Amino acid sequence: MAVIHHTTMEPSKLELLTSWLPAQPWYLGAGREPHLTKGGGFRLDDPQGEVGIEFMVVTDESGHRPITYQVPLTYRGTPLDGADHALIGTSEHGVLGRRWIYDGTHDPVLAAQLLALVLGEAEPQAQSTSGAADATVTGHFAESGYRASIRRAEVTDGPRGTDLLVRTVADAGPETGPDRQLTLRVNRILESQPDESSAATEALGYVAAEWLLPDGAKARGLFVVVHDNAPAAA
Repeated sequence: MAVIHHTTMEPSKLELLTSWLPAQPWYLGAGREPHLTKGGGFRLDDPQGEVGIEFMVVTDESGHRPITYQVPLTYRGTPLDGADHALIGTSEHGVLGRRWIYDGTHDPVLAAQLLALVLGEAEPQAQSTSGAADATVTGHFAESGYRASIRRAEVTDGPRGTDLLVRTVADAGPETGPDRQLTLRVNRILESQPDESSAATEALGYVAAEWLLPDGAKARGLFVVVHDNAPAAA
């Protein structure tokens, strides 16, 4: 289980995101500097215990109405090779020292654990409490018994979300199954959809979770939606 250190980060995550968000294709506040507040989120554990994984929710109140964004983050003690384009910034952690903070959609460790969450193989963790599961986060996959790992992932940012096109290899016991392509759409702009199963009727799977609105009210919606693609070429 990841240990949550209640300490300082300089600069803070909100400070880093304030500078980073306006350059993203899905940011809706063109021409404005964000005014961000924390809205919650959850964490996943890295099985190797090396990489911090957080699905962070922030609300931008700089415009005429609040807009809530999801930013998956990974925290590393050393730079991730080939991921300079996904670096949000570095921060000095009060306990762990310098941390390299990445847009987690480009981090293979987060991609693997996100797929595991969808398939029911990873347990979501509370954002700010060590060793505490977050039962409000739901992972769902329509096919029972499907187990897979990621062979390759491609990342594409769009106007409302980020698509992870993952080529998976199924674990079918002593032998592996055929490769398969799935698209994991990470919804960057969160909208309240209390009945997630109805909102994702055409999806193969999804991740749903809660967050807090600026007035303190709870909202719930789809963080990730999974669709099946054509079978991967050999």
